[in-house]
Amino acid sequence: MPSASNEPELRTLMLHGRRIAYMQAGSGPVVLLIHGITSDSSNWRLVIPALARRFTVIAPDLIGHGRSDKPKGDYSLGSHASCLRDLLVALGHTHATIVGHSLGGGIAMQLFYQHPERCERLVLVDSGGLGRDVSLLLRAATLPGAEVVIPVLAASRVLSVARFAGGVLGQLGLHARTDLAEMGHGHATLSDGQTRSAFVHTLRAVVEPGGQRVDATNRLYLVQNVPLLLIWGEHDSLIPVSHGHRTHAQVPGSRLEIFPESGHFPQLDEPERLVEVLTSFIDSTQPANLDPDHWRELLDIEEL
Repeated sequence: MPSASNEPELRTLMLHGRRIAYMQAGSGPVVLLIHGITSDSSNWRLVIPALARRFTVIAPDLIGHGRSDKPKGDYSLGSHASCLRDLLVALGHTHATIVGHSLGGGIAMQLFYQHPERCERLVLVDSGGLGRDVSLLLRAATLPGAEVVIPVLAASRVLSVARFAGGVLGQLGLHARTDLAEMGHGHATLSDGQTRSAFVHTLRAVVEPGGQRVDATNRLYLVQNVPLLLIWGEHDSLIPVSHGHRTHAQVPGSRLEIFPESGHFPQLDEPERLVEVLTSFIDSTQPANLDPDHWRELLDIEEL
């Protein structure tokens, strides 16, 4: 086993016959970082070294993303969650603090729901799955024929316009620059057919033309049994900050941190603060220890 380092190291393994790429760094309690759609583990690049001073940090490329395989198959939240559970087991870890950004937040909640015994704490960063609202661009990508339109969006000319617009908005003091740059980077990957197919299947599993189709709010009462931290960029252009406020109000004991200088990517807009908030949260909470055999006792059941 290679010695632990604070600098992230790209590693790969074969799991269920599929190549999984992941970044790993540090030693200590495990923190699992789950990126969003069209992103990869590099989305956490500004926070991994600092977190690795205290923790074992694992940041995978989800199946269908980055350097992991992009097979035909199941891209549902449940499939992603099971894959991450198996990745933790394969690496010799029984549990972790689960941190999910955007789509990764929905996967983090699904991982908690399917495998609560694996989850010490739950951290949702500008998370999906907590309300209907989502950007028009993502909704449009679920329409019939989107597979034909997406390669046009991925063309360099369109991306150049997005990068220019991001630069102008940034100079005006608006907080869309990182959002547009990351969206441009993500859409650039969609010029590859396999990546594009994985994107469409992943997106349609959670979004429809009317908005987000997956809503975890009716099961948020279960999250009261695990320490919950909500982090949101005040200027999120993809998923509104109101989702964070509403979830915080629904889950007693949860913590909400609004990042005033951030859009949809606080880990890139305010990385030092994210490290500080996350580390403080871990230090000040006791890890959950949920027994799956007692899960029925936690369920809200009403006999009819």
